[in-house]
Amino acid sequence: MSQGHDWEKLSTETKVVAAGRPAKKPDGALNPSIALNSTFHEGGPVGYGRYGNEVWSALEDSISLLESGKTLIFSSGMGAISAVFSLLPEGAVIVAAENGYQGTTTMLKKLHEAKRLDVRFVNLPDTDSVLEALPGAQMLYLESPTNPAIEVVDLPVVIAAGKKAGCLVVVDNTLATPMIQNPLALGADVSLHSVTKYLSGHSDILLGCTVTKSESILEKLEQARRYGGAIAGPFEAWIALRGLRTFALRMQRSQENAMELAKRLEKDPRVLRVRYPGLPSDPFHLRAKSFMRGFGAMISFEVKAEVAQIDKMCNSSKLITNATSLGGVESIWERRRRWATESHTIPENLIRFSVGIENVDDLWADIQASFSAANIK
Repeated sequence: MSQGHDWEKLSTETKVVAAGRPAKKPDGALNPSIALNSTFHEGGPVGYGRYGNEVWSALEDSISLLESGKTLIFSSGMGAISAVFSLLPEGAVIVAAENGYQGTTTMLKKLHEAKRLDVRFVNLPDTDSVLEALPGAQMLYLESPTNPAIEVVDLPVVIAAGKKAGCLVVVDNTLATPMIQNPLALGADVSLHSVTKYLSGHSDILLGCTVTKSESILEKLEQARRYGGAIAGPFEAWIALRGLRTFALRMQRSQENAMELAKRLEKDPRVLRVRYPGLPSDPFHLRAKSFMRGFGAMISFEVKAEVAQIDKMCNSSKLITNATSLGGVESIWERRRRWATESHTIPENLIRFSVGIENVDDLWADIQASFSAANIK
């Protein structure tokens, strides 16, 4: 990590630009090099390419500054999630979302069916339901806002309750990002991300990460990465670090666009409901304002139309891409229930919309044209 900065005094906008740089020296490189090595001479701290890499370290140092913990990079977000679940013993009880990210819920259902874990699926935004499920649990696994329902969990309350109940508390912070909230500062044990999404931001790599303040948890997660094999490639780590440089700017513009589009969609008679906590009408607006520093760039909205029309709408857009991902510079949407693994609590007519950095009026014109192309009136 570059030297000489008082990191505590710097804003997130500055940290993402300054972090992870090599030490200054005459003719020294401004960026870390891509270290393409699987083998190292003996006697050093790395030992082997599955144990460490200098580009990993630069990216890990940078994310650590944003989340105020120690970071480990994984080959994907699911790799990071798998490492977290590996912390639990056979048959351990875990409390998790019934309608969260479908990759997580699908994995948990399989682990539950195999009796590897005893999973209590709850409606995370319903605080009472979370509290009732905690007795006897070893882990509380949270995400907020939830994906794709965009519901805000009362993190300060449920994290504190989870810790009081003796749970290891984990928060998937992918949708909110460190620009908006810091789960470790709220008392969580682990914050994790799909680095593929907002942190990297260009839809060109797969990476994940975990962040923790606990040395014992860090050691266990590192062992899970080392022997589970979910290791990042140095090239992907370098691309992610380059993407991180513009993270703050991208997030700011995407949030601004999301707020404006949410307001316009709310007024559109073809839209039944807009899910975006930045809207005063959203049921989670006040909760979000109480501890979040923004409302994010994810909108979900329900369309007054048949499924076939909604699918045609998503396929008719010219600027907005119909695809499964989020957090990139480009806007992406999809009807989430087209996936068999999506929670059946998610309406068939719900479109998840990851708002990018394009001109907001161009995006709005594309939405209107897509409505018309699908004959949604």
